[in-house]
Amino acid sequence: MKQYLNLGRDSGVAAYETGAGSITVQFKTGKTYLYTNNSAGAAHVTTMQKLAENGRGLNSFISRNVRSGYERSW
Repeated sequence: MKQYLNLGRDSGVAAYETGAGSITVQFKTGKTYLYTNNSAGAAHVTTMQKLAENGRGLNSFISRNVRSGYERSW
């Protein structure tokens, strides 16, 4: 997983990993969530991938738009 840049300095996201049609997000709490095109929608996954690479806005986007749209968590 890549460390999330957290340019806004207030994100709950610690790390992420992108794949074809998916993004795995690890939060600072230690919980990890897999979001896929099927569970969250392709447009949301694409946006989350871009936000993750940019290092800003991922936690807020998930809170506002995706919430429980994950495929699985651990």
